[in-house]
Amino acid sequence: MKELHSYWAYLVLAILIFAVVNAIIGFTQKKQFTDKDLRIGLFTLIVSHIQLLIGLGWYFMSPWYKALKTNGNEVMGDKATRLLAIEHPIMMILAIIFITIGWSMHKKKKDGTAKFKTFAIFYGLALVLILARIPWNNWL
Repeated sequence: MKELHSYWAYLVLAILIFAVVNAIIGFTQKKQFTDKDLRIGLFTLIVSHIQLLIGLGWYFMSPWYKALKTNGNEVMGDKATRLLAIEHPIMMILAIIFITIGWSMHKKKKDGTAKFKTFAIFYGLALVLILARIPWNNWL
């Protein structure tokens, strides 16, 4: 499960970067919001939610979760373990919440520029959170 979570993360990161760049270009160049742009946003939403499910499955089987349950003080004292047991899961959940909010809010916008702006802001925030808390030393 850990390997699946790690490899799927590459897909999530790639499509999220693509979606953010697409939204920024669409917003700055005031492009028409097309079905292609809608699909990019939707695909980003789907792959990130799949990653969340894989990640939650792995998290509750992980040694970090078991360590947190048995000795929380020790986990909090060790920077590397705290990253994997607490910081990474919380930040990834927040990132996916931002993606979900961005998807939901873009549907309420009428103007293509506003749709691109919504994606750029919320998907961009998600990208920043993800990049900030990827456990780079443990990542395949």
